[in-house]
Amino acid sequence: MSKDIRIKKGLDIKLVGEAEKTTIAVKASSFYAVKPEDFHSIIPKMLVKVGHKIKAGEALFHSKTDEALLFPSPVSGEIAEIIRGAKRKILEIRIEADATQEYHDFGKKDAAKMSGDEVKAHLRATGCWPFIKQRPYDVIANAGKSPKAIFVSGHNSAPLAADFDYVLAGKEAELKAALTALTKLTEGSVHVATKKGGNSPLANVVGTISHQVSGPHPSGNVGTHINKIDPVNKGEAVWTVSAHDLVIIGELLLTGKFNATRTIAVTGSQITKPTYVTAIAGASIKDLVANNINLDNTRIISGNVLSGKQQAEDGAIGYYDNQITAIPEGDDYELFGWNKPIFNKVSTSRAFTFSWLTPNKKFDLNTNTNGEHRAFVTTGTYEEVFPLDIFPMQTLKACMYADLDEMEALGMYEVAPEDFALTEFVCVSKQPHQKIIREGLDLMLKEIG
Repeated sequence: MSKDIRIKKGLDIKLVGEAEKTTIAVKASSFYAVKPEDFHSIIPKMLVKVGHKIKAGEALFHSKTDEALLFPSPVSGEIAEIIRGAKRKILEIRIEADATQEYHDFGKKDAAKMSGDEVKAHLRATGCWPFIKQRPYDVIANAGKSPKAIFVSGHNSAPLAADFDYVLAGKEAELKAALTALTKLTEGSVHVATKKGGNSPLANVVGTISHQVSGPHPSGNVGTHINKIDPVNKGEAVWTVSAHDLVIIGELLLTGKFNATRTIAVTGSQITKPTYVTAIAGASIKDLVANNINLDNTRIISGNVLSGKQQAEDGAIGYYDNQITAIPEGDDYELFGWNKPIFNKVSTSRAFTFSWLTPNKKFDLNTNTNGEHRAFVTTGTYEEVFPLDIFPMQTLKACMYADLDEMEALGMYEVAPEDFALTEFVCVSKQPHQKIIREGLDLMLKEIG
């Protein structure tokens, strides 16, 4: 069964620095980092101490509120450092990796012969459960509830994003095993969205409903698919899994090993040769971009330019990320920039810019917001790039003045911060939309969830 999804509202931001479809070997990092902040709303309870020897897949910590929710080490080695912040908050766990990786053996499993409860228990025991997130609230899925559907996006439409058709090639067995496991976790459907006209190994897997999507970004966002296929109402939940995380789940089922290796796109105009590299989650960014980056006034981002997180060169790639982006830092000031024709900036309108004359041009954009924080006014620009059947301006303002009833009525149950990344990009008021939505979801989770 297949259903096409065509998105008309949105914006493709074409940037210089798209990764060539070749994968190169890079030096394995000597240190790997796991940051609890990557797992939103989780308060970690440590299971290891500095000096502790650990295998890949063994738990580093569990959730303070759920001891069965485990978070594994991506590598084998020795716990080198536990970095803490204010009030002893755990910021980062650094692991000195072994030269040869040693994996904890969880045993091979055939998901087709397992019950839903058995699949759930196995994924929780092996540390794979954090890969499953839920709407509402965009947090790790509550294993105590059953979702009405599960969504997997096999198309990433964000700027310079990794091509899933490329990175998933040859992983058919792992993907099939993971999707079979997901079908056991819901009485509803497992929806898989892939790029129309592509050649994805995720398409038409038995037991799933395949959708082909087309149109500008955010056509690849799982939130867009949920809104168009099976919107979330009060009291309901849907679960989501990223396509590259399916590979880890599938390999665990087939081999019994937790192997957090990913194919990562190294992109951006500050990268000398944009390409793909193979690395383990939590790897050092310095090793991934070694001798391939211009560090002169550069911002390094783990993820894409719209919703990724800024990192230092000696930082680590995020636990869920499969992209590194390096673009110029926008710390310059353009005198009278508002009062002259602009040729090298993206715009959704024809005011002050000629970008519409060259629709296929790739831009070398920096991080400059091109304006200061100002009054939050209605312009109608958000709706042009926002394909969800939700009022973006009203939703943002409801979050700002913390009106829970209005937030519910406007559809906050099915959104995540990334769904508002484009409205933030085009915002003339320079408001931090994703931060506003995240704070609104946290308030709902605290008061309602």
